[in-house]
Formats: sequence, C-alpha cells, structure tokens
Amino acid sequence: MLAAYASAVNPADPFAALSVGEIEPPTVPEGWTRVPLAAASLNHHDLWSLAGVGLRADQCPMILGTDAVGRTENGDHVVIYPVIGDASLADETLDPKRTLLSEMHPGTLAETVAVPHRNLVPAPKGWTAAEAACLPTTFLTAWRMLTTRGRLPAEGVVLVQGTGGGVATAAILLARALGARVYATGRSPERREKAAEIGAIPVESGDRLPERADIVIDSVGAPVMAHSIKSLKPGGRLVSCGVTGGPIAEVDMRHVFFKQLEILGSTMGTRDELLEVIRFCAEREIKPVIDSTYALADAERALRRLDSGEAFGKVVITND
Repeated sequence: MLAAYASAVNPADPFAALSVGEIEPPTVPEGWTRVPLAAASLNHHDLWSLAGVGLRADQCPMILGTDAVGRTENGDHVVIYPVIGDASLADETLDPKRTLLSEMHPGTLAETVAVPHRNLVPAPKGWTAAEAACLPTTFLTAWRMLTTRGRLPAEGVVLVQGTGGGVATAAILLARALGARVYATGRSPERREKAAEIGAIPVESGDRLPERADIVIDSVGAPVMAHSIKSLKPGGRLVSCGVTGGPIAEVDMRHVFFKQLEILGSTMGTRDELLEVIRFCAEREIKPVIDSTYALADAERALRRLDSGEAFGKVVITND
C-alpha cells in the first residue's frame, strides 16, 4: 500500500529520513481492526518522528501520522483515536506505557491503518473527511487544555499563544464557543488578522493584555513563557501542550508563588474527551480551519508546508 514513512531517523535533516512509496500493510493483532482511510491530518509529531524524537532507528520503517478518518467494513465513518493505552484506566493518557500511533504501531499517513476496536469513534455527521481528520490531536488536545486541565470558568478570559497552529486555532474556536473572551498572539499582522476572523482579539507577541487571563493556552514554549506568566490573573493557569519554539524556559518564580499560579502539562486526551469534543462541535456547528490539502503521494510537500511555519490551521492528506 502507499504510505509516508520514516525509513530512518535524521536529527540533522529530517526530510532525508522521509520516504513516500509502497510498504506492507500493518498486521492486525487480536482485538484490532484494519480501517481504509479517507483522510489524515499532519502534526509536528510527524516532523519530530523523522528527527528521531520518540522514534528509534531500529523501529524503522515506521508509517507516520496520528490522526485520520476512515470507513469500517459496515460502512460507518469513524475518527481514529490515536492513543494506545490501558483502557482499564479512567484516564488512559496517564498510562506510563501509553503511546501514539506512529510510535510503536504504524500510523495514519497511509491507505489503511490497524487500531484497537475501541479506538474507532463515530465521525460527526455532515463533516467532510478532511474536516473530521483534524479532530483527534488538535481539537482533542485543545478541549482537554480548556476544560479538564484549564477548568475554564464561565465567561472566562483566555490567551492563546502562537496563533496559526492547529491546537491554537482549535483553542480559539472552542474557547469562544464556551463563552470566553479570547486574546491571541501572532508573529505577523496577517496571522493576527486571521485570528480575528475566527473570533479572537489579536495582540502582538509580548504585549500587555487589556485584562489578565484565567488561562493561557501554550504550544510554543520557551519564547513566550515570561509573557504567559505575566498575563495570568491571580490563581490563573498556564496549560502547556508543546514546545515548538523551544523546550528550555526560565520562570520568574516570584510571579508563580505571589499570584498562586498553576503551570500544567497536557497531552492529547481520553477517548471520552474525544467523544465530548465531537458532540460539542456538532452542537455548536464548529468546523476546523484547514490551511491546505494534499494527496498522499504529495506527503513530502504537505510536511514541508507544516515545517515552514506559514500554515494557518491544519494541513491535511486525502486518499481520494
């Protein structure tokens, strides 16, 4: 079958490790099922895998991708829940042995994927395959950050750092629908203008907000840490899900203890949370922002678009 996969890992030149071509379909263990895929969406996780972050050379070749939508043998449209963890836990993201698709098991940038039966979630009705493929990582992550981890209060104030990425755009859409006032930073006037178009109040990176935030949603990391801390009101929460701008940050602990701040990590979400955010999006008629779509054969172009940092919203692969 056709797939985009890491044939090796290469920290110095991740794209040198990328192959797009024929590969054996994934095996199907007991309790799993194979699903033909209609669309998949990209995440920075795919780029990190090529660089060897979370993927070892001896695991290659490894099909990339965590997010997808497909159709079962019964004809049901399903979203792929990408977390492979202990289903007996109340929160499978806390399983110390949990992995994502494309880490220990072949991923979704392919014509088919094999997953446990419980990892199939009904796709929202009326959504295109490209739209539904954006749900598992970005919308699920943003939902958990705002609700479970961030505990967004009624009519709260949210600051979203680094608008344009998949999680950031999803967080803006979800927070607005939850009744929050949302401020969003962006490194260019064009990105701030696009943030305004989806409901955010744009601010330049590093600028003081007109009011303090209850929650900061951050996938950038080190470059915005000081601004995030200063932007929170007493008792506020900084929720981090990524470090696309760098992992090592300095924190002025005086702000943390004096304002009694919480700094929280958040990774993906549970299957139940995925069901919650799908229902919420359907009820509020929220649709993801899609930057561009590519055929699977053009997966390298799609990944380079993601790597450029110029995409606003999700980059999607289709198997039309």
